[in-house]
Amino acid sequence: MEGARVSGQVTIDFGNGFENIFQKDYVLPELRKKVGMVFQTPNPLPMSIYKNVAFPLRLAGYKNRENIRGKVKKAFEHAFLWKEVKDRLSDDARLLSGGQQQRLCLARSLVLDPQVLLLDEPTSSLDETSVQLIEDLLVRLKNKYIAYPKNP
Repeated sequence: MEGARVSGQVTIDFGNGFENIFQKDYVLPELRKKVGMVFQTPNPLPMSIYKNVAFPLRLAGYKNRENIRGKVKKAFEHAFLWKEVKDRLSDDARLLSGGQQQRLCLARSLVLDPQVLLLDEPTSSLDETSVQLIEDLLVRLKNKYIAYPKNP
């Protein structure tokens, strides 16, 4: 944007000391592998349920189909969605209920096993049952992810 200025640092510790991810030469594809994001409103891609979760793996360069299948199934299981979709993986993901779509997006974020998981009110637009499922999942995951911000 014309006239806009940006300054400062965004630092995060991925296990090798704090890195400034805001520097111009930071490798964004590497950052995208380390950070998962779940938005307030579910955003399934216009493709099948299976492909929605496999897509990040393909972008990250995974080629082995068996490995991809295993990671996708694990992500669905972590998002409490596998039992509900296992028999309709080729269906359009946009036809899932709102709660299922949100758990699909959570599975898509988890499939690369990120080191950081960013959540933008992921239960705000869901019914009580879906809220409970996602909250249960987040409680299970909380020990894996460090609460930020931490001071460098």
